[in-house]
Parts: sequence; C-alpha cells; structure tokens
Amino acid sequence: MLIDLFDNPRIWYKRRMVIGKINYNDKEHSFKRLFGVKIKTFNKMKEILEKEYRKMHKKGGSPPKMSVQDKLYATLKYLREYRTMEHIAGDYGVSKSTICESIQWVENTLIKDGTFGLPGKKVLKKAPSVNEYIVIDVTESPINRPKKTKKSIIQAKRSAIQ
Repeated sequence: MLIDLFDNPRIWYKRRMVIGKINYNDKEHSFKRLFGVKIKTFNKMKEILEKEYRKMHKKGGSPPKMSVQDKLYATLKYLREYRTMEHIAGDYGVSKSTICESIQWVENTLIKDGTFGLPGKKVLKKAPSVNEYIVIDVTESPINRPKKTKKSIIQAKRSAIQ
C-alpha cells in the first residue's frame, strides 16, 4: 500500500485530499481542542467571512482555490498548531502563497469587522493586575574540554594516504 502511494501520485493526491476533508463538527470538546475556539465562535467567524466574501465577489471573479470554511480552518490550524504554511498547503493541495493569502485575508477581515478583537494597550495598562516575574539565569558557562596533545592525535603516515 505504501509503495503504491509513492509509485502512483494520483492515489497519493486523492488520499491526501481525503485527509484534509475530515468532519471536525463531531464533538464540541474535540473541536475546541483542535482549533482553540468553540463551534459557536467558529460559526460566527464563518458568517462574517462569508458576508465579506459575497461582498467582494458581487460581480463574479475566478473560482476560489479554497472555500471560506477551509480558509478559516487553515488559519486556525496555523495559529493553534504553529505549523508551517507548507505543511498546511500540503493538507489542502494548494501552494504556500495561497495559504499565506488566505490567512492574511481571514485575519484582516476579522479585525476589520471588530467583533473579534483584543483590548488596546491603554486598557491593559489601566487594568489592575498582579504581575508575576520569573527570573532565569541564562549566563554562559564554559565547558571543560580535553586538551589536544600529540598522544591523543593519531597521525597517519603520508605513504598510507592516497
């Protein structure tokens, strides 16, 4: 089976695409563990992105390489798992640049909408919080290595070297 996957690239491509189409809506806790957001939050993000996508493509355009839902899945995988864009691109059968553009579009669209945002610096400065500090000593310390002497180095005769 493994040999067939590498000998016949069409089989490998089809198998790879099946892996990318897993149904992630099975259970609430596994979805949250995989993507870092609840299904309710995911659906709200998806609604915002679909609305923006429809607004952008009123007059038509080229067909998308990835659906809005796949773009959101890829973005959440990228942010949650710290995977490289090349690995995520392999899951969806697209190029790295497509994944990069998708992630940037999803992030910019959600930020522009304003529903999902982080508080600014001023809010964080005003909030009463208990600061915890951890001090770690990371100074360099020399490692003692054995000194090289003539006895420790085996020299080969010039006649033996070809």
